[in-house]
Amino acid sequence: MPVNKSRVAVGFAVAGVLAVVFGIVLTFVGPLIIDDQIVKNTVIDPKNDLTYTMWKDIPVPFFMSVYFFNILNPKEFLKGEKPMVEQRGPYVYRKRCQKDNITFHPNDTVSYMEYRQYFFEPSMSVGNESDIVTIPNMLVLGAAVMMENLPYAVRLMISATFKTFKEGPFITKTVGELMWGYDSGLVDFLNKYLPGQLPSTGKFGLFAEFNNSNTGLFTIFTGQDDIKNAHKVDSWNGLTKLDYWRTPQANMINGTAGQMWPPFMTKESTLPFYSPDACRSMELVYQRPGVMKGIPLYRYVAPKTLFANGTDYSPNEGFCPCRQSGLLNVSSCRHKSPMFISHPHFFNADPVLLDYVDGLHPNEDKHGLFIDIHPQTGVPLNVSIRLQLNLYMKRVSGITETGKISEVVMPMIWFEESGYIDGPILKTFHTNLVILPAVMEYMQYGFIALGLATIIIAALVHHKVRRNKREGGTTPDATTSTSGEERDLLLQDEMD
Repeated sequence: MPVNKSRVAVGFAVAGVLAVVFGIVLTFVGPLIIDDQIVKNTVIDPKNDLTYTMWKDIPVPFFMSVYFFNILNPKEFLKGEKPMVEQRGPYVYRKRCQKDNITFHPNDTVSYMEYRQYFFEPSMSVGNESDIVTIPNMLVLGAAVMMENLPYAVRLMISATFKTFKEGPFITKTVGELMWGYDSGLVDFLNKYLPGQLPSTGKFGLFAEFNNSNTGLFTIFTGQDDIKNAHKVDSWNGLTKLDYWRTPQANMINGTAGQMWPPFMTKESTLPFYSPDACRSMELVYQRPGVMKGIPLYRYVAPKTLFANGTDYSPNEGFCPCRQSGLLNVSSCRHKSPMFISHPHFFNADPVLLDYVDGLHPNEDKHGLFIDIHPQTGVPLNVSIRLQLNLYMKRVSGITETGKISEVVMPMIWFEESGYIDGPILKTFHTNLVILPAVMEYMQYGFIALGLATIIIAALVHHKVRRNKREGGTTPDATTSTSGEERDLLLQDEMD
Protein backbone atom coordinates (compact mmCIF):
# COMPACT_ATOMS: atom_id res chain seq x y z
CA MET A 1 0.00 0.00 0.00
CA PRO A 2 1.41 3.45 -0.88
CA VAL A 3 2.61 5.53 2.05
CA ASN A 4 0.51 8.58 2.91
CA LYS A 5 3.15 11.25 3.35
CA SER A 6 0.69 13.77 4.78
CA ARG A 7 -0.25 11.43 7.57
CA VAL A 8 3.40 10.55 8.18
CA ALA A 9 4.22 14.26 8.51
CA VAL A 10 1.36 14.76 10.96
CA GLY A 11 2.46 11.71 12.95
CA PHE A 12 6.03 12.96 13.16
CA ALA A 13 4.83 16.41 14.16
CA VAL A 14 2.61 15.05 16.96
CA ALA A 15 5.38 12.76 18.25
CA GLY A 16 7.86 15.63 18.15
CA VAL A 17 5.59 18.00 20.04
CA LEU A 18 4.87 15.32 22.66
CA ALA A 19 8.60 14.65 23.09
CA VAL A 20 9.36 18.37 23.48
CA VAL A 21 6.50 18.84 25.95
CA PHE A 22 7.65 15.78 27.94
CA GLY A 23 11.23 17.09 28.00
CA ILE A 24 10.08 20.53 29.14
CA VAL A 25 7.87 19.01 31.84
CA LEU A 26 10.81 16.88 32.94
CA THR A 27 12.99 20.00 33.36
CA PHE A 28 10.51 21.24 35.97
CA VAL A 29 9.43 17.95 37.51
CA GLY A 30 12.86 16.26 37.52
CA PRO A 31 14.51 18.60 40.05
CA LEU A 32 11.40 18.40 42.23
CA ILE A 33 11.62 14.61 42.23
CA ILE A 34 15.33 14.73 43.10
CA ASP A 35 14.75 17.32 45.84
CA ASP A 36 11.93 15.23 47.27
CA GLN A 37 14.22 12.19 47.41
CA ILE A 38 16.95 14.27 49.09
CA VAL A 39 14.47 15.48 51.71
CA LYS A 40 13.29 11.93 52.39
CA ASN A 41 16.87 10.68 52.70
CA THR A 42 18.30 13.49 54.83
CA VAL A 43 15.64 13.44 57.53
CA ILE A 44 17.07 11.63 60.57
CA ASP A 45 15.06 8.45 60.31
CA PRO A 46 16.11 4.80 60.80
CA LYS A 47 14.33 4.03 57.49
CA ASN A 48 16.97 6.03 55.61
CA ASP A 49 19.70 3.41 55.31
CA LEU A 50 22.41 5.63 53.82
CA THR A 51 22.29 8.90 55.74
CA TYR A 52 21.04 7.40 59.02
CA THR A 53 23.94 4.95 59.06
CA MET A 54 26.39 7.76 58.31
CA TRP A 55 24.91 9.79 61.15
CA LYS A 56 24.65 7.00 63.74
CA ASP A 57 28.01 5.29 63.25
CA ILE A 58 30.46 7.22 61.09
CA PRO A 59 31.33 4.48 58.58
CA VAL A 60 34.45 6.13 57.14
CA PRO A 61 37.95 6.31 58.63
CA PHE A 62 38.41 9.28 60.94
CA PHE A 63 41.78 10.20 62.39
CA MET A 64 43.32 12.56 64.90
CA SER A 65 46.90 13.65 64.17
CA VAL A 66 48.75 15.23 67.08
CA TYR A 67 51.86 17.43 66.88
CA PHE A 68 53.93 18.40 69.94
CA PHE A 69 55.99 21.57 70.28
CA ASN A 70 59.14 20.15 71.86
CA ILE A 71 61.06 22.87 73.76
CA LEU A 72 64.70 22.95 72.66
CA ASN A 73 66.04 25.46 75.22
CA PRO A 74 64.18 24.98 78.53
CA LYS A 75 67.05 26.31 80.70
CA GLU A 76 67.49 29.45 78.60
CA PHE A 77 63.73 29.92 78.44
CA LEU A 78 63.59 29.85 82.25
CA LYS A 79 66.24 32.58 82.33
CA GLY A 80 64.10 34.89 80.21
CA GLU A 81 65.27 34.06 76.69
CA LYS A 82 62.86 33.49 73.81
CA PRO A 83 61.61 29.88 73.71
CA MET A 84 62.65 27.72 70.76
CA VAL A 85 60.36 24.90 69.71
CA GLU A 86 60.56 22.00 67.30
CA GLN A 87 57.42 20.39 65.92
CA ARG A 88 57.30 16.64 66.59
CA GLY A 89 54.81 14.32 64.91
CA PRO A 90 52.32 13.55 63.66
CA TYR A 91 51.24 10.91 66.14
CA VAL A 92 48.13 9.53 64.47
CA TYR A 93 45.13 7.97 66.19
CA ARG A 94 42.15 6.34 64.56
CA LYS A 95 39.01 7.80 66.05
CA ARG A 96 35.88 5.75 66.52
CA CYS A 97 32.60 7.54 67.17
CA GLN A 98 29.35 5.80 68.03
CA LYS A 99 26.02 7.22 69.07
CA ASP A 100 24.15 5.51 71.89
CA ASN A 101 20.97 6.05 73.89
CA ILE A 102 19.27 7.30 70.71
CA THR A 103 15.76 8.46 71.63
CA PHE A 104 13.23 10.01 69.26
CA HIS A 105 10.78 12.54 70.71
CA PRO A 106 7.27 13.64 69.62
CA ASN A 107 8.45 17.19 68.83
CA ASP A 108 10.57 15.93 65.90
CA THR A 109 13.83 15.88 67.86
CA VAL A 110 16.20 13.07 68.74
CA SER A 111 18.62 12.88 71.65
CA TYR A 112 21.78 10.82 71.90
CA MET A 113 25.17 10.43 73.55
CA GLU A 114 28.19 10.09 71.28
CA TYR A 115 31.10 8.06 72.58
CA ARG A 116 34.62 8.31 71.20
CA GLN A 117 37.69 6.12 71.38
CA TYR A 118 41.22 6.60 70.03
CA PHE A 119 43.58 3.89 68.77
CA PHE A 120 47.22 4.58 67.92
CA GLU A 121 48.22 3.96 64.29
CA PRO A 122 52.02 3.41 64.16
CA SER A 123 52.09 2.98 60.36
CA MET A 124 50.65 6.49 59.86
CA SER A 125 52.74 8.18 62.54
CA VAL A 126 56.17 9.78 62.45
CA GLY A 127 57.54 8.24 65.62
CA ASN A 128 55.99 6.22 68.40
CA GLU A 129 54.14 6.83 71.64
CA SER A 130 57.40 6.04 73.43
CA ASP A 131 59.06 9.18 71.99
CA ILE A 132 60.23 11.67 74.61
CA VAL A 133 59.20 15.34 74.38
CA THR A 134 59.52 18.36 76.66
CA ILE A 135 56.61 20.77 77.08
CA PRO A 136 55.54 23.32 79.73
CA ASN A 137 54.19 21.80 82.93
CA MET A 138 50.59 22.96 83.04
CA LEU A 139 50.26 21.99 86.70
CA VAL A 140 53.01 24.45 87.66
CA LEU A 141 53.04 27.29 85.13
CA GLY A 142 49.27 27.32 84.72
CA ALA A 143 48.66 27.27 88.46
CA ALA A 144 51.23 30.06 88.97
CA VAL A 145 49.22 32.43 86.73
CA MET A 146 45.96 31.40 88.39
CA MET A 147 47.36 32.21 91.86
CA GLU A 148 49.41 35.34 91.12
CA ASN A 149 46.97 37.55 93.05
CA LEU A 150 47.04 35.47 96.23
CA PRO A 151 49.04 36.74 99.21
CA TYR A 152 52.80 36.41 98.86
CA ALA A 153 53.00 33.95 101.77
CA VAL A 154 50.47 31.67 100.05
CA ARG A 155 52.50 31.77 96.84
CA LEU A 156 55.58 30.71 98.79
CA MET A 157 53.65 27.76 100.19
CA ILE A 158 52.50 26.81 96.71
CA SER A 159 56.08 26.89 95.49
CA ALA A 160 57.14 24.70 98.42
CA THR A 161 54.37 22.24 97.51
CA PHE A 162 55.70 22.03 93.93
CA LYS A 163 59.16 21.26 95.30
CA THR A 164 57.79 18.62 97.65
CA PHE A 165 56.28 16.74 94.74
CA LYS A 166 59.30 17.45 92.51
CA GLU A 167 57.24 19.34 89.96
CA GLY A 168 59.26 21.76 87.83
CA PRO A 169 58.32 24.32 85.15
CA PHE A 170 58.77 21.82 82.32
CA ILE A 171 57.88 18.20 81.99
CA THR A 172 59.67 15.55 79.95
CA LYS A 173 57.52 12.49 79.31
CA THR A 174 56.65 10.03 76.57
CA VAL A 175 54.02 10.97 74.02
CA GLY A 176 51.72 8.27 75.38
CA GLU A 177 51.98 9.62 78.93
CA LEU A 178 51.38 13.21 77.89
CA MET A 179 48.40 12.16 75.77
CA TRP A 180 46.57 9.72 78.02
CA GLY A 181 47.93 10.40 81.47
CA TYR A 182 50.73 9.76 83.94
CA ASP A 183 50.86 9.29 87.70
CA SER A 184 51.48 12.48 89.66
CA GLY A 185 51.71 12.88 93.41
CA LEU A 186 50.68 16.52 93.05
CA VAL A 187 47.53 15.54 91.14
CA ASP A 188 46.61 13.01 93.83
CA PHE A 189 47.23 15.64 96.50
CA LEU A 190 45.08 18.29 94.76
CA ASN A 191 42.25 15.86 94.09
CA LYS A 192 42.25 14.86 97.76
CA TYR A 193 42.42 18.30 99.38
CA LEU A 194 41.08 20.53 96.59
CA PRO A 195 38.54 18.33 94.77
CA GLY A 196 37.11 19.63 91.50
CA GLN A 197 40.10 21.83 90.65
CA LEU A 198 41.42 19.47 87.98
CA PRO A 199 39.63 18.06 84.91
CA SER A 200 40.41 14.45 85.87
CA THR A 201 40.58 12.50 89.10
CA GLY A 202 42.98 9.82 87.86
CA LYS A 203 46.08 10.18 85.74
CA PHE A 204 46.82 13.62 84.35
CA GLY A 205 47.11 13.91 80.54
CA LEU A 206 46.24 16.36 77.79
CA PHE A 207 43.61 14.03 76.26
CA ALA A 208 42.85 11.87 79.29
CA GLU A 209 39.31 13.24 79.54
CA PHE A 210 38.59 12.68 75.82
CA ASN A 211 39.31 8.97 75.39
CA ASN A 212 36.46 6.56 76.21
CA SER A 213 34.22 9.55 76.88
CA ASN A 214 31.18 11.24 75.41
CA THR A 215 30.52 14.75 74.16
CA GLY A 216 27.43 15.26 76.31
CA LEU A 217 23.71 14.76 75.74
CA PHE A 218 22.75 16.33 72.42
CA THR A 219 19.15 16.87 71.36
CA ILE A 220 18.82 17.83 67.70
CA PHE A 221 16.01 18.30 65.21
CA THR A 222 15.31 15.42 62.83
CA GLY A 223 14.08 17.69 60.01
CA GLN A 224 10.74 15.85 59.89
CA ASP A 225 8.76 19.05 60.43
CA ASP A 226 11.08 21.32 58.44
CA ILE A 227 14.09 20.05 56.51
CA LYS A 228 15.83 23.39 57.11
CA ASN A 229 16.11 22.40 60.79
CA ALA A 230 17.67 18.98 60.19
CA HIS A 231 20.64 18.33 62.52
CA LYS A 232 20.30 21.69 64.28
CA VAL A 233 20.90 21.56 68.04
CA ASP A 234 17.84 21.99 70.24
CA SER A 235 19.76 21.55 73.52
CA TRP A 236 23.03 20.23 74.95
CA ASN A 237 23.04 18.58 78.37
CA GLY A 238 19.56 20.05 78.77
CA LEU A 239 20.82 23.59 78.11
CA THR A 240 19.58 25.86 75.34
CA LYS A 241 22.31 28.40 76.13
CA LEU A 242 25.70 28.38 77.87
CA ASP A 243 26.95 30.26 80.92
CA TYR A 244 30.70 30.35 80.16
CA TRP A 245 30.78 33.73 78.44
CA ARG A 246 29.97 37.40 79.09
CA THR A 247 27.18 38.12 76.57
CA PRO A 248 23.98 36.33 75.51
CA GLN A 249 25.26 36.20 71.93
CA ALA A 250 28.48 34.43 72.95
CA ASN A 251 26.49 31.95 75.06
CA MET A 252 24.16 30.94 72.22
CA ILE A 253 24.14 27.32 71.06
CA ASN A 254 23.91 27.73 67.29
CA GLY A 255 23.88 25.42 64.30
CA THR A 256 24.33 21.67 64.23
CA ALA A 257 26.45 19.24 66.24
CA GLY A 258 29.14 19.58 63.57
CA GLN A 259 28.63 16.33 61.65
CA MET A 260 25.91 17.12 59.09
CA TRP A 261 23.97 20.19 58.01
CA PRO A 262 20.56 20.83 56.40
CA PRO A 263 20.41 20.20 52.62
CA PHE A 264 20.11 22.67 49.73
CA MET A 265 23.04 24.91 50.68
CA THR A 266 24.07 27.91 48.60
CA LYS A 267 27.25 29.96 48.41
CA GLU A 268 25.60 32.40 50.82
CA SER A 269 25.04 29.63 53.38
CA THR A 270 27.35 29.28 56.38
CA LEU A 271 28.28 26.26 58.52
CA PRO A 272 27.36 27.04 62.13
CA PHE A 273 28.00 24.33 64.73
CA TYR A 274 28.40 23.90 68.48
CA SER A 275 31.67 22.40 69.77
CA PRO A 276 31.65 21.15 73.39
CA ASP A 277 35.46 20.91 73.28
CA ALA A 278 35.78 24.61 72.35
CA CYS A 279 32.92 25.46 74.73
CA ARG A 280 31.21 27.66 72.13
CA SER A 281 29.42 27.83 68.80
CA MET A 282 31.49 28.55 65.71
CA GLU A 283 30.68 29.36 62.10
CA LEU A 284 32.55 28.60 58.88
CA VAL A 285 32.06 30.55 55.63
CA TYR A 286 32.05 29.60 51.94
CA GLN A 287 35.41 29.83 50.18
CA ARG A 288 35.17 28.09 46.78
CA PRO A 289 33.52 25.26 44.80
CA GLY A 290 35.32 22.01 44.07
CA VAL A 291 34.96 18.38 43.06
CA MET A 292 35.90 15.22 44.95
CA LYS A 293 35.95 12.02 42.89
CA GLY A 294 33.23 13.35 40.61
CA ILE A 295 31.04 14.75 43.39
CA PRO A 296 30.53 18.55 43.45
CA LEU A 297 31.31 20.28 46.75
CA TYR A 298 31.56 23.63 48.50
CA ARG A 299 34.58 24.33 50.67
CA TYR A 300 33.95 26.17 53.94
CA VAL A 301 36.75 27.67 56.05
CA ALA A 302 37.18 29.61 59.27
CA PRO A 303 36.87 33.38 58.77
CA LYS A 304 39.66 35.56 60.14
CA THR A 305 37.16 36.87 62.66
CA LEU A 306 36.61 33.44 64.27
CA PHE A 307 39.22 33.96 67.01
CA ALA A 308 39.60 37.75 66.66
CA ASN A 309 39.56 39.69 69.91
CA GLY A 310 36.79 42.08 70.93
CA THR A 311 38.75 45.13 69.78
CA ASP A 312 39.21 43.90 66.22
CA TYR A 313 35.75 42.29 66.01
CA SER A 314 33.17 43.63 68.46
CA PRO A 315 30.80 40.58 68.42
CA ASN A 316 33.64 38.59 70.04
CA GLU A 317 33.70 40.91 73.05
CA GLY A 318 31.67 38.29 74.90
CA PHE A 319 34.57 35.80 74.71
CA CYS A 320 36.96 38.14 76.52
CA PRO A 321 39.06 38.81 78.59
CA CYS A 322 41.03 38.70 75.35
CA ARG A 323 44.63 38.92 74.35
CA GLN A 324 45.88 39.30 70.77
CA SER A 325 43.55 38.41 67.88
CA GLY A 326 43.77 34.76 66.93
CA LEU A 327 43.41 33.48 70.50
CA LEU A 328 40.27 32.14 72.18
CA ASN A 329 40.40 32.30 75.97
CA VAL A 330 38.86 29.01 77.19
CA SER A 331 39.83 29.42 80.86
CA SER A 332 36.17 29.91 81.80
CA CYS A 333 35.38 26.33 80.81
CA ARG A 334 38.77 24.79 81.69
CA HIS A 335 38.80 25.14 85.48
CA LYS A 336 40.14 28.75 85.20
CA SER A 337 43.42 27.43 83.78
CA PRO A 338 45.00 30.07 81.45
CA MET A 339 44.43 28.06 78.29
CA PHE A 340 43.94 29.52 74.81
CA ILE A 341 42.81 27.89 71.56
CA SER A 342 44.14 29.11 68.20
CA HIS A 343 44.84 27.90 64.70
CA PRO A 344 48.09 25.88 64.44
CA HIS A 345 51.31 27.92 64.36
CA PHE A 346 49.16 31.00 65.08
CA PHE A 347 47.81 30.99 61.52
CA ASN A 348 45.43 33.95 60.97
CA ALA A 349 46.54 35.43 64.31
CA ASP A 350 48.23 38.68 65.28
CA PRO A 351 51.80 38.44 63.86
CA VAL A 352 53.21 39.63 67.18
CA LEU A 353 52.53 36.16 68.63
CA LEU A 354 55.15 34.74 66.26
CA ASP A 355 57.76 37.16 67.63
CA TYR A 356 57.62 35.57 71.08
CA VAL A 357 58.42 32.00 69.96
CA ASP A 358 61.03 30.64 67.54
CA GLY A 359 60.14 27.69 65.33
CA LEU A 360 56.62 28.55 64.13
CA HIS A 361 55.78 28.69 60.41
CA PRO A 362 52.05 29.29 59.71
CA ASN A 363 50.74 28.04 56.38
CA GLU A 364 47.13 27.92 55.15
CA ASP A 365 47.45 24.54 53.41
CA LYS A 366 48.94 22.92 56.51
CA HIS A 367 47.26 24.85 59.30
CA GLY A 368 43.92 26.21 58.02
CA LEU A 369 40.79 24.23 58.84
CA PHE A 370 38.10 23.38 56.28
CA ILE A 371 35.00 21.29 55.65
CA ASP A 372 34.03 20.18 52.14
CA ILE A 373 30.24 19.84 51.90
CA HIS A 374 28.00 18.31 49.26
CA PRO A 375 25.65 21.31 49.05
CA GLN A 376 22.55 19.40 47.94
CA THR A 377 22.54 17.11 50.99
CA GLY A 378 24.59 18.92 53.64
CA VAL A 379 26.80 15.84 54.03
CA PRO A 380 30.55 16.47 54.63
CA LEU A 381 32.76 14.76 52.06
CA ASN A 382 36.15 15.81 53.42
CA VAL A 383 36.90 17.31 56.83
CA SER A 384 40.03 18.74 58.43
CA ILE A 385 39.59 20.53 61.76
CA ARG A 386 42.91 21.89 63.05
CA LEU A 387 43.33 23.58 66.43
CA GLN A 388 46.22 24.45 68.72
CA LEU A 389 46.36 24.35 72.52
CA ASN A 390 48.36 27.16 74.14
CA LEU A 391 49.30 28.01 77.73
CA TYR A 392 49.65 31.61 78.94
CA MET A 393 52.67 31.87 81.27
CA LYS A 394 54.81 34.48 82.95
CA ARG A 395 57.03 35.07 85.96
CA VAL A 396 55.10 35.10 89.24
CA SER A 397 56.94 36.38 92.30
CA GLY A 398 57.05 33.93 95.17
CA ILE A 399 56.76 30.92 92.87
CA THR A 400 60.39 30.30 92.05
CA GLU A 401 59.54 27.63 89.48
CA THR A 402 58.57 30.42 87.08
CA GLY A 403 62.14 31.77 87.16
CA LYS A 404 62.48 34.78 84.84
CA ILE A 405 60.10 33.47 82.19
CA SER A 406 58.94 36.21 79.86
CA GLU A 407 55.20 36.74 79.42
CA VAL A 408 54.20 34.53 76.50
CA VAL A 409 51.32 32.51 75.03
CA MET A 410 53.19 29.26 74.58
CA PRO A 411 52.08 26.67 72.00
CA MET A 412 52.03 23.16 73.45
CA ILE A 413 50.38 20.91 70.88
CA TRP A 414 48.19 21.15 67.83
CA PHE A 415 45.91 18.48 66.46
CA GLU A 416 43.97 17.73 63.31
CA GLU A 417 40.78 15.69 63.18
CA SER A 418 40.23 14.55 59.61
CA GLY A 419 38.21 12.12 57.55
CA TYR A 420 36.68 11.71 54.12
CA ILE A 421 34.02 9.58 52.46
CA ASP A 422 35.44 6.62 50.54
CA GLY A 423 34.69 3.03 49.56
CA PRO A 424 31.14 1.63 49.17
CA ILE A 425 29.56 4.68 50.83
CA LEU A 426 31.20 6.95 48.27
CA LYS A 427 30.00 4.75 45.37
CA THR A 428 26.44 4.74 46.67
CA PHE A 429 26.60 8.49 47.26
CA HIS A 430 27.98 9.04 43.74
CA THR A 431 25.34 6.84 42.11
CA ASN A 432 22.32 8.31 43.93
CA LEU A 433 23.35 11.94 44.01
CA VAL A 434 25.50 12.44 40.92
CA ILE A 435 24.79 9.80 38.27
CA LEU A 436 21.00 9.55 38.63
CA PRO A 437 20.41 13.34 38.60
CA ALA A 438 22.75 13.59 35.60
CA VAL A 439 20.85 10.84 33.77
CA MET A 440 17.58 12.65 34.45
CA GLU A 441 19.06 15.91 33.20
CA TYR A 442 20.36 14.25 30.02
CA MET A 443 16.95 12.63 29.52
CA GLN A 444 15.09 15.92 29.65
CA TYR A 445 17.40 17.56 27.12
CA GLY A 446 17.42 14.36 25.06
CA PHE A 447 13.64 14.36 24.78
CA ILE A 448 13.64 18.03 23.80
CA ALA A 449 16.34 17.45 21.16
CA LEU A 450 14.60 14.33 19.84
CA GLY A 451 11.27 16.16 19.70
CA LEU A 452 12.74 19.12 17.81
CA ALA A 453 14.49 16.75 15.36
CA THR A 454 11.22 14.91 14.80
CA ILE A 455 9.34 18.17 14.21
CA ILE A 456 12.00 19.22 11.68
CA ILE A 457 11.61 15.88 9.84
CA ALA A 458 7.84 16.34 9.82
CA ALA A 459 8.26 19.83 8.40
CA LEU A 460 10.55 18.54 5.64
CA VAL A 461 8.10 15.78 4.72
CA HIS A 462 5.24 18.25 4.72
CA HIS A 463 7.24 20.64 2.55
CA LYS A 464 7.93 17.88 0.04
CA VAL A 465 4.28 16.92 -0.12
CA ARG A 466 3.26 20.51 -0.80
CA ARG A 467 5.93 20.79 -3.49
CA ASN A 468 4.67 17.65 -5.20
CA LYS A 469 1.18 19.05 -5.13
CA ARG A 470 2.28 22.20 -6.84
CA GLU A 471 4.26 20.34 -9.47
CA GLY A 472 1.73 17.60 -10.17
CA GLY A 473 -1.49 19.52 -9.66
CA THR A 474 -3.08 16.57 -7.89
CA THR A 475 -3.13 15.21 -4.40
CA PRO A 476 -1.02 12.07 -4.10
CA ASP A 477 -3.67 10.23 -2.19
CA ALA A 478 -4.28 6.50 -2.42
CA THR A 479 -8.03 7.12 -2.94
CA THR A 480 -7.58 9.46 -5.95
CA SER A 481 -8.32 7.89 -9.38
CA THR A 482 -5.36 8.44 -11.68
CA SER A 483 -4.21 7.20 -15.02
CA GLY A 484 -1.64 4.50 -15.19
CA GLU A 485 1.02 6.95 -16.32
CA GLU A 486 0.25 9.36 -13.44
CA ARG A 487 0.19 6.48 -10.96
CA ASP A 488 3.58 5.36 -12.20
CA LEU A 489 4.93 8.88 -11.77
CA LEU A 490 3.50 9.14 -8.27
CA LEU A 491 4.93 5.74 -7.34
CA GLN A 492 8.26 6.84 -8.72
CA ASP A 493 8.09 10.00 -6.58
CA GLU A 494 7.27 7.98 -3.49
CA MET A 495 10.13 5.60 -4.23
CA ASP A 496 12.41 8.60 -4.62
